[in-house]
Amino acid sequence: MPYTSHYLTCAGREIHFTEWGAGSAGTVIAWHGLARTGRDMDELAEHLSQRGWRVICPDTLGRGLSQWSPDPKHEYCLAFYARLARELLDQLGIASTHWVGTSMGGAIGMVCASGYFEPSLKGRIRSLVLNDNAPQLAQPAIERIKAYAGSPPAFATVLELEAFFRQVYAPYGWLSDAQWRRLTETSTRRLPDGRVTPHYDPAMVRQFTDHPDDYRIWDHYDALEIPVLCLRGAVSDLVLPETIAEMQRRGPALRGHLQVVEVPGCGHAPALNVPDQLEQVTAFIEASA
Repeated sequence: MPYTSHYLTCAGREIHFTEWGAGSAGTVIAWHGLARTGRDMDELAEHLSQRGWRVICPDTLGRGLSQWSPDPKHEYCLAFYARLARELLDQLGIASTHWVGTSMGGAIGMVCASGYFEPSLKGRIRSLVLNDNAPQLAQPAIERIKAYAGSPPAFATVLELEAFFRQVYAPYGWLSDAQWRRLTETSTRRLPDGRVTPHYDPAMVRQFTDHPDDYRIWDHYDALEIPVLCLRGAVSDLVLPETIAEMQRRGPALRGHLQVVEVPGCGHAPALNVPDQLEQVTAFIEASA
């Protein structure tokens, strides 16, 4: 695969990321969703890198190959994730970037672009793709996510874990058999008893209890002065049509900077792995460059 794997210490924590492409066109940060890893962005990163972009795909603290937090209460939250992002960009010498974020990754991009938590990031993010993310999320969907993410199951075999992933992530839309297998193998860890389970720290779900309003970020959204593309899964239970309507009445929409696209055949959240989705994101980034 045309990527390299790297580790940096950000805010005292080891953070893993993959890097794609030479970057003659510029840089894109591609940040994954709540219980996922940066490898979810492989198709998008490969596609963009072939168009001349440098793409950085981090594993959030507590996910994938990044360190688990020794202080879950204070570090599994958007403010700390923004600090991690700022230190990552600083160490990589990234003065300007575009941002594509799925679910939680979109929220991290929103609070980074607003500059509220990390003022030095204001103006460094040139455009933002919110992949089934919004400044307010539907509470029943949050409860659904908490139910499976907070108590991850364990299985005797990797194939059983793959079957679980295929069920719980069916709203992602179409994935090939090879993509399902890669999703499974890049987000699997083996427990001391030999069973396999999703590759993240279950304590990361404490974000919803220790920081219950962390995803109510209208103030950050209203402060955005950059182009924003919101991709909403057509049957998403997390981003509701009434929330999209509110987004279209305020913030970047008032400045003519908001585009909204419904992605057919998907719920929460489109996998960004098929030509239509890849081209939609790429065209938006290139138009914002």
